[in-house]
Amino acid sequence: MTDSEYMLPDGLLLSALQMTEATAIAAAAHRGRGDEPAAMAAAAQMLLAELDRLEADGRIMVGDSEMEDERLMVGTRVGTGGPRIDLAVSPLEGATLCAKALPNALSAVVMGLPDSLLSVPDVYMEKIAIGPGYPEGLVDLDMSPADNLQALAEAKGVQPKDITVCVLDRPRHGNLIAALRETGAAVRLISDGDIAAVIETARADLTGLDIYMGMGGAPEGLIAAAALRCMGGRMQARLTPLNNDQRQLVAASGLDPQRKYRADELAAGDIVFSATGISGGALLRGILSDANGIHTHTLAMRSARGSVRWVSSQHKHLPVA
Repeated sequence: MTDSEYMLPDGLLLSALQMTEATAIAAAAHRGRGDEPAAMAAAAQMLLAELDRLEADGRIMVGDSEMEDERLMVGTRVGTGGPRIDLAVSPLEGATLCAKALPNALSAVVMGLPDSLLSVPDVYMEKIAIGPGYPEGLVDLDMSPADNLQALAEAKGVQPKDITVCVLDRPRHGNLIAALRETGAAVRLISDGDIAAVIETARADLTGLDIYMGMGGAPEGLIAAAALRCMGGRMQARLTPLNNDQRQLVAASGLDPQRKYRADELAAGDIVFSATGISGGALLRGILSDANGIHTHTLAMRSARGSVRWVSSQHKHLPVA
């Protein structure tokens, strides 16, 4: 193979950016209206229209089961033809957040070379993530919460009490939250939106968030891992099925539930990532409208180029599904 065969076409970054912009605009029309299904349907319809226009031979490796649209399911072929790529998509991450106009709802798309994205089942995944500049293995899923915070604090040259940890506010995390608070660390609890939370660890200077810990969805974990790949962050993840149905899904996937996956094992090779804010947050502004049009804010990245772009766009016309 030549070097170019290990690289995605350059034009795909713009394609991914346009996809998430259009999808976020469609979802934002339902922001704060209290209707999650309507927001999800609008996002899915717009993303499907954008995927139909994609100049590539795409295969969805991580879809969105909550959308209940078989065209966004794993294995679906999309695009008009061209270079073969794999995709992970989340038309609306944080449907509840969007419906309630709460922070960190977003639309995200990941593109990679064929067989570069791990096709994770829709089960729970245990995750730990930190930003760039730290050695692999500094934090570990098999270390105690206190030991992880101590290791990170030492690497930062601070005390554990100076660390801020993000955890999904769920009953399953009760023991974890108690253990973290015993160290003196600050615990930021979120109701939803762990893709945004993991990404925020890569820009602690902007977000004040040092580390993410806990269980969330495996598809969201892969998308977040792809973002960290582009930003230089570190992540470990392990599939954590909580019932018989989830255990059967893991068994059918052929993946090892005991294995700890690094970010570059979840999303390998050349990665394109795009996420557009819907309701806004610490990293991405939400969709805004005024007399000049619709304004979007997108994080667009490419791992092979080492590029991280914050793109503010103005749209004179609504995207067409």
